[in-house]
Amino acid sequence: MPESVPPAEAGEITQLLARFRRGDAEAADRLLPIVYHALRNQARNQFRTERANHTLQPTALVHEVFLQLFGNEKIDWQDRLHFFVVASHQMRRLLVDHARAKQAGKREGDRQRVELTETAMSTPALNPDVLALDQALERLAAEDPRAAQVVELRYFGGMTEMETAEALEISVATVKREWDFARAWLFKRLKSN
Repeated sequence: MPESVPPAEAGEITQLLARFRRGDAEAADRLLPIVYHALRNQARNQFRTERANHTLQPTALVHEVFLQLFGNEKIDWQDRLHFFVVASHQMRRLLVDHARAKQAGKREGDRQRVELTETAMSTPALNPDVLALDQALERLAAEDPRAAQVVELRYFGGMTEMETAEALEISVATVKREWDFARAWLFKRLKSN
Protein backbone atom coordinates (compact mmCIF):
# COMPACT_ATOMS: atom_id res chain seq x y z
CA MET A 1 0.00 0.00 0.00
CA PRO A 2 1.30 3.47 -0.65
CA GLU A 3 3.49 4.88 2.10
CA SER A 4 1.04 7.69 2.74
CA VAL A 5 -1.27 5.41 4.73
CA PRO A 6 -0.29 5.62 8.39
CA PRO A 7 0.56 2.17 9.83
CA ALA A 8 -2.22 2.37 12.41
CA GLU A 9 -4.79 2.91 9.65
CA ALA A 10 -3.21 0.38 7.28
CA GLY A 11 -4.09 -2.47 9.63
CA GLU A 12 -7.78 -1.68 9.56
CA ILE A 13 -8.22 -1.13 5.80
CA THR A 14 -8.70 -4.83 5.04
CA GLN A 15 -11.36 -5.13 7.75
CA LEU A 16 -13.12 -2.01 6.56
CA LEU A 17 -13.09 -3.22 2.95
CA ALA A 18 -14.69 -6.51 4.02
CA ARG A 19 -17.34 -4.68 6.05
CA PHE A 20 -17.94 -2.24 3.18
CA ARG A 21 -18.42 -5.16 0.79
CA ARG A 22 -21.12 -6.51 3.13
CA GLY A 23 -22.91 -3.13 2.99
CA ASP A 24 -21.76 -1.65 6.31
CA ALA A 25 -22.28 2.13 5.89
CA GLU A 26 -20.18 2.95 8.99
CA ALA A 27 -17.25 1.04 7.48
CA ALA A 28 -17.56 3.08 4.30
CA ASP A 29 -17.55 6.31 6.31
CA ARG A 30 -14.33 5.26 8.04
CA LEU A 31 -12.67 3.74 4.96
CA LEU A 32 -13.13 6.52 2.43
CA PRO A 33 -11.07 9.23 4.20
CA ILE A 34 -8.21 6.79 4.82
CA VAL A 35 -7.90 5.57 1.25
CA TYR A 36 -8.79 8.97 -0.22
CA HIS A 37 -5.78 10.52 1.52
CA ALA A 38 -3.47 7.80 0.19
CA LEU A 39 -4.84 8.04 -3.35
CA ARG A 40 -4.66 11.85 -3.29
CA ASN A 41 -0.97 11.70 -2.36
CA GLN A 42 -0.41 9.12 -5.07
CA ALA A 43 -2.11 11.36 -7.66
CA ARG A 44 -0.13 14.41 -6.50
CA ASN A 45 3.07 12.46 -7.03
CA GLN A 46 1.95 11.56 -10.56
CA PHE A 47 1.28 15.21 -11.40
CA ARG A 48 4.58 16.60 -10.09
CA THR A 49 6.11 16.01 -13.50
CA GLU A 50 3.16 17.27 -15.53
CA ARG A 51 2.85 20.73 -17.03
CA ALA A 52 1.17 23.36 -14.85
CA ASN A 53 -1.85 23.76 -17.14
CA HIS A 54 -2.65 20.04 -17.34
CA THR A 55 -6.37 19.62 -17.97
CA LEU A 56 -6.70 16.73 -15.54
CA GLN A 57 -5.92 17.58 -11.92
CA PRO A 58 -5.01 15.20 -9.06
CA THR A 59 -8.35 15.70 -7.29
CA ALA A 60 -10.30 14.92 -10.46
CA LEU A 61 -8.16 11.83 -11.05
CA VAL A 62 -8.82 10.56 -7.52
CA HIS A 63 -12.55 11.21 -7.88
CA GLU A 64 -12.61 9.23 -11.13
CA VAL A 65 -10.72 6.38 -9.45
CA PHE A 66 -13.24 6.48 -6.59
CA LEU A 67 -16.17 6.29 -8.99
CA GLN A 68 -14.66 3.21 -10.58
CA LEU A 69 -13.65 1.54 -7.31
CA PHE A 70 -16.75 2.33 -5.28
CA GLY A 71 -19.34 2.72 -8.02
CA ASN A 72 -22.25 0.48 -8.86
CA GLU A 73 -20.17 -2.63 -9.36
CA LYS A 74 -19.03 -4.14 -6.05
CA ILE A 75 -15.47 -5.42 -6.16
CA ASP A 76 -14.66 -8.39 -3.98
CA TRP A 77 -11.69 -6.82 -2.19
CA GLN A 78 -9.29 -9.44 -0.90
CA ASP A 79 -7.34 -7.01 1.30
CA ARG A 80 -5.79 -3.54 1.35
CA LEU A 81 -3.05 -4.55 -1.09
CA HIS A 82 -5.62 -5.79 -3.57
CA PHE A 83 -7.40 -2.45 -3.24
CA PHE A 84 -4.23 -0.46 -3.96
CA VAL A 85 -3.22 -2.77 -6.82
CA VAL A 86 -6.61 -2.20 -8.48
CA ALA A 87 -6.42 1.53 -7.70
CA SER A 88 -2.95 1.72 -9.31
CA HIS A 89 -4.24 0.01 -12.43
CA GLN A 90 -7.28 2.31 -12.59
CA MET A 91 -5.10 5.39 -12.17
CA ARG A 92 -2.89 4.24 -15.05
CA ARG A 93 -5.92 3.56 -17.25
CA LEU A 94 -7.44 6.96 -16.51
CA LEU A 95 -4.19 8.81 -17.25
CA VAL A 96 -3.78 6.91 -20.51
CA ASP A 97 -7.42 7.43 -21.52
CA HIS A 98 -7.09 11.15 -20.78
CA ALA A 99 -3.92 11.37 -22.87
CA ARG A 100 -5.60 9.50 -25.74
CA ALA A 101 -8.61 11.79 -25.65
CA LYS A 102 -6.36 14.83 -25.60
CA GLN A 103 -4.32 13.46 -28.50
CA ALA A 104 -7.45 12.65 -30.49
CA GLY A 105 -8.54 16.28 -30.12
CA LYS A 106 -5.35 17.55 -31.76
CA ARG A 107 -3.86 16.09 -34.91
CA GLU A 108 -0.37 17.01 -33.75
CA GLY A 109 -0.84 14.84 -30.67
CA ASP A 110 0.12 17.30 -27.92
CA ARG A 111 1.33 14.33 -25.94
CA GLN A 112 1.53 14.65 -22.21
CA ARG A 113 4.97 14.29 -20.73
CA VAL A 114 5.67 12.19 -17.65
CA GLU A 115 9.06 12.20 -16.03
CA LEU A 116 10.42 8.88 -14.85
CA THR A 117 11.92 10.32 -11.69
CA GLU A 118 14.63 8.97 -9.42
CA THR A 119 12.04 7.60 -7.03
CA ALA A 120 9.99 6.15 -9.84
CA MET A 121 12.43 4.84 -12.40
CA SER A 122 16.00 5.80 -11.42
CA THR A 123 17.18 6.22 -15.00
CA PRO A 124 19.00 9.02 -16.78
CA ALA A 125 16.87 11.97 -17.87
CA LEU A 126 14.03 10.58 -19.92
CA ASN A 127 10.61 12.16 -20.28
CA PRO A 128 8.33 9.82 -22.23
CA ASP A 129 4.74 10.78 -22.79
CA VAL A 130 2.15 8.74 -20.94
CA LEU A 131 0.96 7.05 -24.15
CA ALA A 132 4.48 5.94 -25.07
CA LEU A 133 4.97 4.65 -21.53
CA ASP A 134 1.69 2.75 -21.67
CA GLN A 135 2.55 1.21 -25.04
CA ALA A 136 6.00 0.24 -23.79
CA LEU A 137 4.46 -1.31 -20.67
CA GLU A 138 2.09 -3.32 -22.85
CA ARG A 139 5.06 -4.64 -24.85
CA LEU A 140 6.94 -5.35 -21.63
CA ALA A 141 3.92 -7.24 -20.27
CA ALA A 142 3.98 -9.49 -23.34
CA GLU A 143 7.64 -10.29 -22.67
CA ASP A 144 7.69 -10.24 -18.87
CA PRO A 145 4.28 -9.78 -17.22
CA ARG A 146 5.65 -9.66 -13.68
CA ALA A 147 8.16 -6.91 -14.55
CA ALA A 148 5.30 -4.86 -16.03
CA GLN A 149 3.27 -5.40 -12.85
CA VAL A 150 6.22 -4.22 -10.76
CA VAL A 151 6.40 -1.01 -12.80
CA GLU A 152 2.66 -0.43 -12.56
CA LEU A 153 2.64 -0.88 -8.79
CA ARG A 154 5.79 1.15 -8.16
CA TYR A 155 5.31 3.92 -10.71
CA PHE A 156 1.54 4.32 -10.89
CA GLY A 157 0.75 2.89 -7.46
CA GLY A 158 3.53 4.52 -5.49
CA MET A 159 4.30 1.25 -3.70
CA THR A 160 7.62 0.53 -2.06
CA GLU A 161 9.68 -2.53 -2.92
CA MET A 162 8.35 -4.25 0.22
CA GLU A 163 4.72 -3.43 -0.60
CA THR A 164 5.18 -4.55 -4.20
CA ALA A 165 6.72 -7.83 -3.03
CA GLU A 166 3.80 -8.40 -0.68
CA ALA A 167 1.21 -7.55 -3.34
CA LEU A 168 2.78 -9.88 -5.92
CA GLU A 169 3.71 -12.53 -3.35
CA ILE A 170 7.38 -12.50 -4.35
CA SER A 171 10.58 -11.63 -2.52
CA VAL A 172 11.96 -8.11 -2.28
CA ALA A 173 15.07 -9.36 -4.11
CA THR A 174 12.86 -10.48 -7.00
CA VAL A 175 11.12 -7.09 -7.05
CA LYS A 176 14.54 -5.41 -7.25
CA ARG A 177 15.63 -7.66 -10.12
CA GLU A 178 12.36 -7.11 -12.01
CA TRP A 179 12.54 -3.36 -11.36
CA ASP A 180 16.12 -3.14 -12.64
CA PHE A 181 15.24 -5.19 -15.73
CA ALA A 182 12.09 -3.15 -16.41
CA ARG A 183 13.90 0.20 -15.99
CA ALA A 184 16.58 -0.81 -18.49
CA TRP A 185 14.03 -2.33 -20.87
CA LEU A 186 11.76 0.73 -20.77
CA PHE A 187 14.64 3.17 -21.02
CA LYS A 188 15.86 1.49 -24.18
CA ARG A 189 12.39 1.46 -25.79
CA LEU A 190 11.41 4.95 -24.72
CA LYS A 191 14.75 6.50 -25.68
CA SER A 192 14.25 5.31 -29.25
CA ASN A 193 10.80 6.99 -29.47
